[in-house]
Formats: sequence, C-alpha cells, structure tokens
Amino acid sequence: MDYKVFIEFLNKIEKLKCNTRHSWTSSGRRESVAEHSWRLAVMAMLCADEYPDLDINKLIKICLIHDIGEAVTGDVPSFWKNEEHEKDEAKAIEELLSTLPKDTKDEFARLFAEMNDLATDEAKLFKALDNMEAVLSHNEADISTWIPMEYEENLVYGQNNCEWSDWTRGLREQLKKDSIEKIKHLSQSPVGDSSL
Repeated sequence: MDYKVFIEFLNKIEKLKCNTRHSWTSSGRRESVAEHSWRLAVMAMLCADEYPDLDINKLIKICLIHDIGEAVTGDVPSFWKNEEHEKDEAKAIEELLSTLPKDTKDEFARLFAEMNDLATDEAKLFKALDNMEAVLSHNEADISTWIPMEYEENLVYGQNNCEWSDWTRGLREQLKKDSIEKIKHLSQSPVGDSSL
C-alpha cells in the first residue's frame, strides 16, 4: 500500500479516538469509539477457545473495523439510531473504503456485508459480543451515568443476538446478573435514588 494512502486512511479513522460513545468508563469519562472496538477485538480473542471452528482472525478484523463509519458520523446509541443514521454511516463507510487499494477495499467490503447480513457464525458472534461489550461498559460505569431507560435496557439489550450459542447465552446471563446487582446496590444505598 502506498505510504500516503496508508497515512491518509489512518488520519481519517483517527477520529474514532476522538468521537465518544454513549458509554462511560469506570474513571468517569466518555468512552471513545476506538476503545469500544479495541475491547471488542480483545473479547473475540479471549473466547477463541470456545469456538475452535471459527475464523477468529476474520472475527477480530470485523470487530476492529465495524464502527469506522463513526469516524465521519460520530456515534448514535443503538436505541436512538434510525434508518437515516444507518444510511449516513453506510455512505461514510463506502467513502472511507473508496480511498483504499482495491484488494483491501474489497476485503473490508466483504467483511461489512457479512457482518450486516449476519450470514456466518463469525458475524453472529461479533454481533453478540458487540452488544455485550456495551452492557459490560455500562456495568463498569458509575450508575449515575445511566439514563432512566437503561435500567431496563441493560437487562435485555442484545439478548436475541446472544441466543445462537450456549457460551454467549451464558455470558449474557452473567452480565444481566451483574446489572441487577448494580441496580440493587443503588436501591440499597442511603444516597441512591431508586426511583430512577
């Protein structure tokens, strides 16, 4: 790949380090899109032994690139995302990929198609992990960062996507238990407001 093309693409996706998500970190700052994608890729690596027949390298690639459109559009939480947001992000992805050499562009386009169609087990595992990374982030953040709808959302978010395997189903159940414990702890706190 030409050095200039390489650097220019990295300059464009650098915005993923700047653009923040709805989630907060345990230290009390908003999480960047890049941080979400990085930890999602780590999650994929950590569960590789559970899925010996899957192409984990492909899964990690999907995890790392899945939100590159947000370098242009910024992040819109899934519960607020509409069809117009989806179109804007798809256009941003297409524009970003158009700057890459043909082989790389074609590979990334195939990965995006596979991811969007949920056509393979790698794509299904990606989707489950993507949903669960968000729940995990919320569980780690101070509960004061949660908006009212998240008290219910954190208990059910991504559950359908986690049903395709025993391992993802079990992990999702553990995250739900952790969310319930966090909410319960707030309601027992003398300064907590259980009416949220």
